[in-house]
Amino acid sequence: MPANETERLHTSGVYPKRDLEVVRGEGARVWDASGRAYIDCVGGHGVAIVGHCHPAVVAAIREQAGRLITCPEVFYNDRRAELLARLAELAPEGLARAFLCNSGAEAVEGAIKFARLATGRPGIVATMRGFHGRTLGALSATWEPKYREPFLPLVPGFSHVPFDNLEKLAAAVSDETAAVLVEVVQGEGGVRPASVGYLAGAAELCHARGALLIVDEVQTGLGRTGRLWACQHHAVVPDILCLGKGLAGGVPMGAVLLGPRIPSLPQGVHGSTFGGNPLACAAALAALDVIEGEELPARSARLGAWLLDELRKIESPRIREVRGLGLMVGIELKEKVQPYLVALQERGVLALPAGPTVLRLLPPLVIGEADLEAVVAAIREVLAE
Repeated sequence: MPANETERLHTSGVYPKRDLEVVRGEGARVWDASGRAYIDCVGGHGVAIVGHCHPAVVAAIREQAGRLITCPEVFYNDRRAELLARLAELAPEGLARAFLCNSGAEAVEGAIKFARLATGRPGIVATMRGFHGRTLGALSATWEPKYREPFLPLVPGFSHVPFDNLEKLAAAVSDETAAVLVEVVQGEGGVRPASVGYLAGAAELCHARGALLIVDEVQTGLGRTGRLWACQHHAVVPDILCLGKGLAGGVPMGAVLLGPRIPSLPQGVHGSTFGGNPLACAAALAALDVIEGEELPARSARLGAWLLDELRKIESPRIREVRGLGLMVGIELKEKVQPYLVALQERGVLALPAGPTVLRLLPPLVIGEADLEAVVAAIREVLAE
C-alpha cells in the first residue's frame, strides 16, 4: 500500500496533510517519492536550520548511536556535560544553567513551572497572537482560540495582553505575576517583530515588580533572525530563555536556559525521561558547530535583508505587508493564503501559513542565493495570477 494511503488509514487525523510524500532531504531541498525536488521553505516548521542531513550532524548521530543512545540524568554523561557547557558559553550572559528536554513546548512548560517555583506566584502574562505550543501549560499561554477552545478549561493563572504594547503590559503585571512570556518575533501569529524598546521595557517592568521575563526563542533562536539569539537585537537578557526546533539539527530537543534570578532548583521538582539523551546531545553539539563554523547567523542577516527587499518590490494588489527578521519572513495577503501555498508547491516551492492570510518562509539558513531567487520568482508569479 502506498505511504499516503497507509498514513490516511492509520494516523490520528490531527494533521492537515498536503498531497506530497517527502522521502529525502539535503541542504535546503527535499525530494518526493517520484524524485521531484522542492526548495524547502517549511524546513520542518523551522527545525532544519543547518539544512537537511547536514554531514556533520549525520556523522555525529552515527558515531554516538554506536556508543550510547540513552542515559537518564540521574547519571552523568560526557556528551551531556559537553553540551551544557557549550550552551552556557553561547547563551546570553548569565544564562549559565540549562534544563534539557525534547521540544519547544516542553521547554515552555518547564519555564512556566520554574517561574512559578522561583517566585511563589501563580500568574503568567502572555500576548495576543502568541504561540507557545500545544501541551496544556503551553496551550494556556497560546492565544489563538481555535487551538484553545476544544480543551477548555485550561491551566488557571494565564492572561493575555496585546503584543508590543507596554502600557497594556504594565497594567497586567501585578504582585501575583510570576512571569511575562513573550516572543521576540511572533511566528504563528503572523511573523510580527517586536518594536525597538518593547523587550527592554518588558524586562525593566518585570524586574521592578518582582516578575521574571521568559523569552520564547523556540523559532527565533540559533541564528534564524540574523543574530544567534533574537533578544540580542534588543540588547536584552531574559531571566529564562526557551529553545527547541533546530537545536539538535533535526533530532527532537529542547532546552530551558536559566539566569541568576532562578535559584538552584530542588531535586525532583521536574524531569524528563529522554531529556538530555546522549544521541540528541551529540547532534546538538554538531549543529552548534555548523551554526558557528559556517557563520549562519550572519548569513541569515544578509540573505534575509535581500529577501525582504526583493519581496517588497513585488507589485501585487494581493499583498498587504511584507515583514520579518533574518530568514524568518512573512507576506501578509488581503485574502486567504492556502491557494497560494498549493500554487507554490506546484512550482516546486514549499512554504508555510502563519494564520489564515500570511505566507511564511522559514528556509534552512544554508539555502543558496539561486534557490532564494527562485523562491521570489515563484511568489511573484503566483501572486500575479
